[in-house]
Amino acid sequence: MGELVKLFRGLADMTQRDLAERLLMSESLLGAYERAERIPTTAFLVESDAALGAKGVLASCVAMMEEEKYSPKFLSWVRTVVDAASFSAYETMVVPGLLQTPAYARALYEVRVPAYEAEETDRYVEARLELQAMLDRKPRPTISYVVEESAFLRPIGGEAVLKEQLRHLIDSVRARNHLTVQVMPTQRSVHAGLHGPLQLLSTLEGRNLGLAEGHGGDTLISKPEEVNRLIDLFGVLRAQALTPWDSVDLIERMAAKL
Repeated sequence: MGELVKLFRGLADMTQRDLAERLLMSESLLGAYERAERIPTTAFLVESDAALGAKGVLASCVAMMEEEKYSPKFLSWVRTVVDAASFSAYETMVVPGLLQTPAYARALYEVRVPAYEAEETDRYVEARLELQAMLDRKPRPTISYVVEESAFLRPIGGEAVLKEQLRHLIDSVRARNHLTVQVMPTQRSVHAGLHGPLQLLSTLEGRNLGLAEGHGGDTLISKPEEVNRLIDLFGVLRAQALTPWDSVDLIERMAAKL
């Protein structure tokens, strides 16, 4: 991939600095892409294809680069999520990936057991942040989260990182009317989500899918009757959680204490 970028850059008679300035990126990052030290993002491949007149050659490598970023089992789910008409999730331990700051995402990968190598951490953080482009995709997807209160109290990366994360989440919700976050209070005597986290999505074609998460691996759920049960479960979780407005107020109070 890096050699292809270098080839088309040469054909366009552009230096690394020329292309970096055209794409509003650092020359060092472009060099890392060309030397195969970093995996190119989707945006880079599409934009560099246009800037270098590659006629779709670089853009056609997006799928190949995605295979480098994600595990084979998770890749198909990621591709489906990116194009989903709606996406819902119940999170129990951490702030949802689509709403994570770079510092928070990196801290999560750095405390993983067993530990990742530094280059693996870089790759996974970059992939997670790139996926966040889904938030502002057109047409806008409907995105709904129910998140355990404890996830907003756990100081992943330290209090400064957590405070930045909470402020970012609040700003993200207020800036997007298609994004909803609800807090599930710890002091709930009745709780429908005790079996663990889950994800749900609807495709643009109207197909519903689910993903149940667990230590033994994630399980893709596609049978309509099973997915419908998860949809009903998520509806109960939303009813048991705080309203979106009360949730933002609570998260603001948490951030103010840090």
